[in-house]
Amino acid sequence: MKSTLIRKKFFDFFAKHNHTSVPSSSLIPAQDPTLLFTNAGMNQFKDVFLGKEQRTYKRAVSIQKCMRAGGKHNDLENVGFTKRHLTFFEMMGNFSFGDYFKREAIRFAWDFLTKEIGLDVSKLHATVYLTDDESYDIWNKEIGIPTERIHKLGAEYNFWQMGDMGPCGPCSEIHIDRGPEFGCAQCDPSCDCDRFLEIWNLVFMQFDRQSDGTDLPLKQTGVDTGMGLERLCSIVQNVDSVFQTDVFA
Repeated sequence: MKSTLIRKKFFDFFAKHNHTSVPSSSLIPAQDPTLLFTNAGMNQFKDVFLGKEQRTYKRAVSIQKCMRAGGKHNDLENVGFTKRHLTFFEMMGNFSFGDYFKREAIRFAWDFLTKEIGLDVSKLHATVYLTDDESYDIWNKEIGIPTERIHKLGAEYNFWQMGDMGPCGPCSEIHIDRGPEFGCAQCDPSCDCDRFLEIWNLVFMQFDRQSDGTDLPLKQTGVDTGMGLERLCSIVQNVDSVFQTDVFA
């Protein structure tokens, strides 16, 4: 499956679920002094999450051009050392602004990966934030992932923020186990080897981080998800690394 078809399937799937298609914004964030480059699909929706801006829609889908060269989630030190990290990449994402939350976000992601893309269910793992029992139960009791494939991890792995300040919240990630030939014989998604490939990060926007590090509750909760197009292509096209996908070829 070529990247062009994956893109189309992604937009078509979320359009079917009443999401408005929004074009990628510029790599240079508009009127945002907290970021040097656009580093996530949610950047252009920052003020919507904060309640400072209103849109004509409450659900959105986009494939955002991203650059990560500085800040908490820069990944720069990993580029060239792993088979999955890129400085510039495209982030596939769906968003909810005061509409659906954890249950629907998890179901959308699962259905897209397993039904539309056809990934092997037995190889998929989920991670959740340490204290997020609600997401854990949704993965286990509603989606049906066994407990041995659901991992509770700390803030380093499962709490997302776009920068030092702004919207943030706990997240739940979907990983695929590519097998010991890609890394360690025994490990889990917290390992830095290439065995477990993070596909999709589902961020549950609940807080507004202040300059002093405190988290204030947002007026309304939201959903911000991100899935690397190149990573998904590498799995679907069954190649060794993101650099061997048709995106680069």
